[in-house]
Amino acid sequence: MLAPTKRITIGAVATATLIAGLAGCFGSSGSRNSEKEGASGPQSAVRLIGDGSTAFTGVQPGLPVPQRLKPGQRPPQFVVFSWDGAGEDDQKLFSRFRAAGKKYGATMTYFLSGVYLLPKDKSTLYDPPQHDPGRSDIGFNDIQGIRNTVRELRGAWLDGNEVGTHFNGHFCGDDGGVGTWSVEEWKSEISQAKSFVKNWKTNSGLTGEEPLPFDYENELIGGRTPCLEGRENFVRAASDLGFRYDTSGIGNQVWPKKKLDLWDFPLQMVPVPGRAFETLSMDYNFMVNQSGLSSGDPSYHEYWGNQMRDGLIKAFDRAYEGNRAPLIVGNHFESWNGGTYMRAVEQTIAAVCVKRDVKCVSFRQLADWMDAQDPEVLEKLRRLGVGEAPQGGWSGYLAAQSADRS
Repeated sequence: MLAPTKRITIGAVATATLIAGLAGCFGSSGSRNSEKEGASGPQSAVRLIGDGSTAFTGVQPGLPVPQRLKPGQRPPQFVVFSWDGAGEDDQKLFSRFRAAGKKYGATMTYFLSGVYLLPKDKSTLYDPPQHDPGRSDIGFNDIQGIRNTVRELRGAWLDGNEVGTHFNGHFCGDDGGVGTWSVEEWKSEISQAKSFVKNWKTNSGLTGEEPLPFDYENELIGGRTPCLEGRENFVRAASDLGFRYDTSGIGNQVWPKKKLDLWDFPLQMVPVPGRAFETLSMDYNFMVNQSGLSSGDPSYHEYWGNQMRDGLIKAFDRAYEGNRAPLIVGNHFESWNGGTYMRAVEQTIAAVCVKRDVKCVSFRQLADWMDAQDPEVLEKLRRLGVGEAPQGGWSGYLAAQSADRS
C-alpha cells in the first residue's frame, strides 16, 4: 500500500495498442453533448521519448473542442473531481474511479506524486529542497506498485483524463516544508517530479513495459501543493515554467480568475449538512470535522459518508441553480473511516454528472473552456456571488453584455 500523505487540517518497448482512443465523456442525462470532440492520435507510429518511459502518440483521445458562449447562453455547470497523490495500490482506488468516470460520463484530474514512480532502492535520486537526498514523508514505491500505477496512468490518459502533479516528498510544516521553499526550490521540485515520470523505466528496471502515451513536458500544466502550503512561491515558479493553472488555494463557489497568468481553481467552502459551518471541498476536511482521525467510530461511518455526499450535492445545487460557477472537489485515494468518503464521492459523481448541462471535466478541459470565452463575459460571470442567479435570467444577463459591446 502506498504511504498515506499528510493533509491540510483547516475547517494528493512501445506498442501501437496505446493508440486506442475512447470517445468523449461529457454528457447530458448520460448522453454525449453536441460539442465537437477532439481527434484522437494518428493510428500509426508511436514516437518514444528519452528512455521510452513516455511517448508521443498524437492528440489525446476524447478531448472536446471548447465552444465560446453565445450571447444570452446559460453557462454549462462544470464539476472537477481531482485526486491528490494518485497511485494504484492494493486498495485499487485508482482503477475504481477510472471505471466510475467511464460509467457516469466524467473525466477527472489525477495529481501524481512523482516518488510513486521511484523504487525505494533508488530513493537517493530524489534530492528534495531543504532535506537530505532520499527523504520523503510519503515514502517511495515497490516495483509492482510502479507497474500498477503506470498501467492506471496510461489508461486514465487514454480515457481522456488529465495527469497533473502533487510533486514528490509531501513535506508540510515549518521544518523544511513546502511553505518555506523559494521559487528556485520549487523549480527543482517540479523538475524532479517530471524526471521521475520521464525515466520510470530506467529507475524501476521495467524496460519491457509499455510507455506512458504522452509527452509529460506538454501534459503537465498544473498541480496542487502538499497541504495547500507554499502556494505563493509555487505560483511564481509555475508561471515561469509555463503552467496554466493552480488548484492549491481556498475559495468560494464563484467564477475563477487568473493569478500571474495561471487560472486560479481553488478548493471551495461547501455546506456540512446539520452543522452551522462550511468546510473545504475535500474528503480529508470532512473527516477532520467529523471524527478527527481516520479510524473513527464505525457506527458513524455511514452517517459521515452521507453527510459529505449531501454537502457536495448541496454545493452543486446552489451553483447549478445559481451562478453556475465550477464546483471543485479534491480527494485522496484513502479508505479513511472504512472507505466512507470514497462511497460519498462516487455517489456524488453518479448524482451530478448525468444531469443536463453538466460537464464533469478535468482542470485541463476547464482551463481550455475558460480560455475560449470572451473576457468581458467572464468578468460579468465573476460579479455573481455564491449561489446567485442573474436577475432576469441568463438570456438577459449575458445578452446585455453583448449589447454593451455593440
